[in-house]
Amino acid sequence: MVVGPGSVLRCPAPAKLNLFLLVTGRRPDGLHTLQTLFRFIDYCDELTFRLRPEGEIRRVTELPGIAESDDLAVRAARLLQAETGCGLGVEIANVKRLPVGGGLGGGSSDAATTLIALNRLWDLHLARGMLQELALRLGADVPVFVFGRNALAEGVGEQLQAIELPSTWYLVLVPPVAVSTASVFAELALTRSTTPVTIRAFSEGCDPSGRFGRNDLEPVVCRRYPEVAHHLDWLRRFGPAALTGSGACAYCAFDSEASARSVLAQLPAGMQGFVAAGLPQHPLLDWTL
Repeated sequence: MVVGPGSVLRCPAPAKLNLFLLVTGRRPDGLHTLQTLFRFIDYCDELTFRLRPEGEIRRVTELPGIAESDDLAVRAARLLQAETGCGLGVEIANVKRLPVGGGLGGGSSDAATTLIALNRLWDLHLARGMLQELALRLGADVPVFVFGRNALAEGVGEQLQAIELPSTWYLVLVPPVAVSTASVFAELALTRSTTPVTIRAFSEGCDPSGRFGRNDLEPVVCRRYPEVAHHLDWLRRFGPAALTGSGACAYCAFDSEASARSVLAQLPAGMQGFVAAGLPQHPLLDWTL
């Protein structure tokens, strides 16, 4: 995070990986209940917030395929302004690195960073718990980024329990497709009744029933998007690769940066990816709100 002149904040919005994702049920309102393990990594969008005294909220960066009204960072700013009655505004710029429809939580992370940053820039002093409540209104993945810790998530993503995770390096592949989360969850063939992992398994430091890497969305995604299946098949030559979120990105864990970069160097023509380290916590967790 960088504090600049003229009331400017420059803040990271990190990606997340789902170390597993189980679909455990479906509520009467149609939303799915999940159990997943969120892991932050040090591959980030970078957002800059410049204070505007007259109350206007404006995006100053064009993001291909994302209208300003659909941009979760803009929506987060407008929600926070409406809920607090704040008369201040902001210009939002975004160095966008996280792919849209990649399952890395890019839009959700941008929204969470916006809530945290504007809480400071607008001098609102809302508690983190209140920001998490607002975050859930923006999307199921937004609360964990406000929560700020690697976490086991249940419910629709709002029930969070911090989990300590070991230092790990990841190679993440980025297929040239954007996966529609809504269409994946609407698939009739989707498994919706997986038995959740017990909390005790985590407290004892165990891989819960060998489920790290399991993602109930993977069969649907791979059937709908053959490019994702191709990337997963290639990456599994080097370890237990998995899909993150609803895709499209796939990842594999390594003990060292050198090992991950060695595999990255072997990528065939037409494949793209990056190496990232697992984070112990969100970069903005230590901010005094």
